Amino acid sequence: MMEGLLRATVEAIHSSPTQAVLYVSGGASQALGHLMSVPGASNTVLESVVPYSRMSMIQLLGRIPTHFASQQTAEEMALLAYNRALKLSNPGSPVLGVGFTGSLASTRPKRGDHRFHLSTRTSDRLWASTVTLSKGLRTREQEEKVSSLCLLKAIAYACKVPATFVSELTESEVYEECEKQFNEDEELEQLINGQICFKVYPFSSEANKSNADRKIILSGSFNPLHDGHLKLLDVATSICGRDGYPCFEISAVNADKPPLTVSQIKERVKQFERVGKTVIISTQPYFYKKAELFPGSAFVIGADTVVRLINPKYYDGSNQKMLEILGGCKRTGCIFLVGGRNIDGVFKVLEDLEIPEELKDMFIPIPAERFRMDISSTEIRQKAENIELSD
Repeated sequence: MMEGLLRATVEAIHSSPTQAVLYVSGGASQALGHLMSVPGASNTVLESVVPYSRMSMIQLLGRIPTHFASQQTAEEMALLAYNRALKLSNPGSPVLGVGFTGSLASTRPKRGDHRFHLSTRTSDRLWASTVTLSKGLRTREQEEKVSSLCLLKAIAYACKVPATFVSELTESEVYEECEKQFNEDEELEQLINGQICFKVYPFSSEANKSNADRKIILSGSFNPLHDGHLKLLDVATSICGRDGYPCFEISAVNADKPPLTVSQIKERVKQFERVGKTVIISTQPYFYKKAELFPGSAFVIGADTVVRLINPKYYDGSNQKMLEILGGCKRTGCIFLVGGRNIDGVFKVLEDLEIPEELKDMFIPIPAERFRMDISSTEIRQKAENIELSD
């Protein structure tokens, strides 16, 4: 009976649209086995990491934690896993970060309690729990089983599916749990503050149906969004074929302007909601950082942007530094789809530019006969402002 209920829960998790990254240390190893042994695991599990040694945990967290097995550490692991899941997930899929750290029975008796801490993070919710086990009641293997069942229940709850199996805790072994929920403004504040790496608004009707591995990203300020942007992304998507999923992307932080406020972000997002297009909000203004954030993506840019990308002037005047940084972009699997643009009054396409030999296969031309639009958002905005002044 227990095995049947457990399998049914794992099948329900795999049938949900949620994609997860799991960081598990000090216990609950059987939960990974249960998830992996039921068909459909690739629908759910993007990555699982077991940072078991002290040094592995330190490198994961980027610091030495006050306590390796604590609720704070579990919450940090869940947030790191959530950000990792954002980078690895299919566009528009809900993502889940899972953190678990425990101090269970070992070869030598422990002075302290046998306990474990688990946490889950979704876009709008952080849940955390601590369970203190009855000391001496179970073997290590039995404590592994109990902690694994508790972790699977937490994952099921985060995926919004029922978990009808029992966790096998005694009446005295109760969850100490807390939950925080976030509204849209709080999510965006977390983004601006650097807690989360980006936020997706999957307005496209195809967002949750897409199995495309590669995001096709058109970045910009979109102030305002116009037909040229929409057509350019459509053309770029047709060049990539079924391999790509189209997304717009706005960086809330700009290299030479003040960061966008929450209200400004929400106002710009409304434009994409009206036209039913997915938009991502990030805080990375530079393409080499976007490549780390969206590995394997195809970025849609203009020839004028390429000129800046390959200009050593923007890399402390070092041609070698430019090659190293763009080489790093290349190693993430990213490519650039390049549309023609006016440069100093002359319309130029990719073929007119001198791309370093080492980087040529990163850049793919968008033929001028398939897309050409010389007007920019700035010109549209200025025209609108002039009309308002003349009224």
